[in-house]
This record gives sequence, C-alpha cells and structure tokens, in this order.
Amino acid sequence: MLIPPLPDLRQRQPILDHVRHTLDFYHPRAIDPSGGFYHFLRDDGSVFDAHTRHLVSSTRYVFVWAMAARHFPEQPAYLEHTRRAVAFLREVHRNPASGGYAWQLSWRDGQAEITDDTNHCYGLAFVLLAYAHALMAGLPQARAWLDETFDLMERRFWLPQQGLYADEASADWTLRDYRGQNANMHATEACLAAFEATGDARYLERAALVAENITVRQAALTDGLMIWEHYHPDWSVDWDYNRNDMSNIFRPWGYQPGHFTEWAKLLLILERHRPMPWLLPRAQALFECAFARAWDHQHQGLYYGFGPDFSICDDRKYHWVQCESMATAAVLARRTGRQDYWDWYQRLWAYCWQHWIDHRHGAWFRLLTRENVNTTDQKSPAGKVDYHTTGACYEILAALQA
Repeated sequence: MLIPPLPDLRQRQPILDHVRHTLDFYHPRAIDPSGGFYHFLRDDGSVFDAHTRHLVSSTRYVFVWAMAARHFPEQPAYLEHTRRAVAFLREVHRNPASGGYAWQLSWRDGQAEITDDTNHCYGLAFVLLAYAHALMAGLPQARAWLDETFDLMERRFWLPQQGLYADEASADWTLRDYRGQNANMHATEACLAAFEATGDARYLERAALVAENITVRQAALTDGLMIWEHYHPDWSVDWDYNRNDMSNIFRPWGYQPGHFTEWAKLLLILERHRPMPWLLPRAQALFECAFARAWDHQHQGLYYGFGPDFSICDDRKYHWVQCESMATAAVLARRTGRQDYWDWYQRLWAYCWQHWIDHRHGAWFRLLTRENVNTTDQKSPAGKVDYHTTGACYEILAALQA
C-alpha cells in the first residue's frame, strides 16, 4: 500500500480531508437496502455478515452520519443516512413494551429476530448519545426520545447511593451484579452531548457527578492515579473479573490506558461547560499515566492493557486507543499551551498515518499486533464503524479552531 506524505495536521483542511476519506469507506457500500446499515465489513469494504445487527454499531452509525451532516452540509446524503440510522434504532432495536433496546438481533428480509435481549446501560448510553447528535444534526423529533432514554436510564440503572449507574439487566429489568466504569464513562459522554444538544442543566449535573465519582472516588480505591474497570455490587474493586478472558471487547481485564485518555478528554469537555479546579489536573494525570505505563518505545503506539503490577497484560494495539489519545493530546495542548502535548499529538499522527489508516480503501484498521501487523481482514466488525476515529478528528478540529 502506497502511503502518501504526512500532511500538516495542525491545519484543519487535512483533518477534514481525512474524515471524508474515512466516510467514503462506508458511503454508500454500508447501506442495507432492506433497512439500516451493514455492521461487518472487511478491509476492502465487502460485507462478511449481512444479517447481525448490534446495538453499539447501530447507535454509532447515528453519531457518524449526524456529525458528518453537520460538518459536510454540502453532502445531503449524510443527513439522509442519519434519518435511516435513527429509524432502524427506533423501529427495530427498541422494544415498545419494555422501553429497552435489543443488544443484538438478526435482520433478514426486513424482519428482526432478537438474539440477545439483555439490557445494557452501556447500550442505553449510546442510544442517548445517538439521539443527542441526531437532534444537533437537525432532527427535532429526537428531543423527546433523548429525554425518554435518560429517564429510562434513571429508572432502571441509576444507583443514587453510589451516584453511579449499574451495568446490566435482564429483559425484564432485573439488575445483575456486575458493576463497571465503562458504562459510566460513556454515560458521561452521552450526558455531555445531551447538554450541548438541549441546554438542559440536569444532563450536565449528571455528567459532573458521574465523572467525579469514577475518576476521583473510585480511582482512590486503587492508587488514586488510575481507574480500574470492574467492581462488585457495592462498588468495591473486583480484581479478577475477566482475568483469563481476552475476548470481551467491552469488559477487558486490566487497566486500560485508552480509557485513561478518553476520560481525560471528557473531563476537559466538562470543564468547558462547568469549570472546576480539579478537572484539568486530573485530566493531565490520567493522560500522563497512560503514556508512562503503556507507550511502546520500540514499536510505537499504546498497548491495550496493563495489570495491577504495571506489567503489560495485553500488548496488542487497538485503533480506538491511539486515536482517542491523539485527540486528547490536542485538547490538552490547546488548553494548556504546552508543547509536549503537541509533540505527542504529532507523534501519534505520524504513527497512525504509517500503520493504522488504510490509504487504499479508507477508514482505519481495527487491531494490530505489538509489531503493528494487521492479522485480520475484518476492518469493521460489530461496534467499530469508525466512531472513535471520526469522533477524534472532530475533537481535534474543535481544538484547532479554538
């Protein structure tokens, strides 16, 4: 694959060009004529599973197309894609009787068969995010659905005593014991987007409360610097959950440096709307801890995870870790004026330009080995759809504009 010269990515136009190149991978080949979008695409864009639909991909498609519609209004297809993605989410995933959303289903000939009816707070957080971005893209009907989703999260998952969300419930809304930070992180992200879409202060208040409880209170249960992923029902640390299972992409064992930098980004977004003295120092500490513990000095890039003893427990490289960290470096650089954050931004871009971006077909590869080798042709299985990569670019654009 011929790799073009690295452009000046401190300028807005090369970022916009890269987003368009990424979107072109999905538009129009990801459209399923029978409804919604295909969720499983190979490196060349061919579909390798035409029927499985996952809630995370369905909601992230709304984000991808809604943000594209706002940034590229000259392309009306993006707004149509937004409407199409919202319709599938609302009419196919949602259960009107329970209010919940199917985690996974099979879609054939315009008919859905639910294959996993578990209710996940993580999934509802992305439903909330989807409706917020649909509203900002110009779909006013999404306002009522946004409020409805938040109220559902409050009723079914909110734990007022701990000031955090539970994680999982059965189809009849019986809560299960697992507690996790990941659902709360994305609930924070969604509440920040809901506040930006509506101006309703309750969303900002909830984002601020959850953010402090995870990044300060829960982090204090380990070493105060880092955030553990998994907890018992009383929110004490569960050191063993998924210790021997590397297959769960939503609940990996170990410290996740990508979540450190993603939280740092969210804390700085929160600071824009509600300045508090602890936000910037906490964001800096999380970012710097991620790079101190997980940067691969030999092959570049951030490892996926490290254990309580700081040894690397998963040396693979994931796309979302690199791009979220790159966006956070830009936001920190703009916020502080520090050159070292710009240096990390440039270093990450150079690394990703070389190894992660498919300059031939478009979009980013999903998973590489420590040595940055792509061992699978599955570019976008369930959950990816380049939500992280395009979202990171939009945060970078906002930082450069500021």
